[in-house]
Amino acid sequence: MRTDKWLWAARFFKTRSLASDALDGGKIKINGVTAKRSKEVKSGDTLHIRAGEQEWEVVVRGLNDQRRPAPEAQLLYEETAQSRQRREESLALRKLAPTPGEDLRGRPTKRDRRELERFWS
Repeated sequence: MRTDKWLWAARFFKTRSLASDALDGGKIKINGVTAKRSKEVKSGDTLHIRAGEQEWEVVVRGLNDQRRPAPEAQLLYEETAQSRQRREESLALRKLAPTPGEDLRGRPTKRDRRELERFWS
């Protein structure tokens, strides 16, 4: 089965084109080697997937040509314990960090606009 199709069916990416873009960008590794879209995925392969801020390391357990509901898609892979621990730690750190722009309220004032103009010129 093609890698881009498996990533889409396992619900790591919303569309096959997003999965293909990730493969082209070198964000997916199969057994430690950067993968291409047409690379075949087999049961037992180890995939390292980076999508946005999240990273997974999974072992392929099954293949499916169709995109099924999430509970069924989760049966296609098994996440490693190290990967799960790293994701939980990064989630906890993100929860503690302040949200960007949290202190901004409403539209910028005239004073804010003038400060921006001074900054950009």
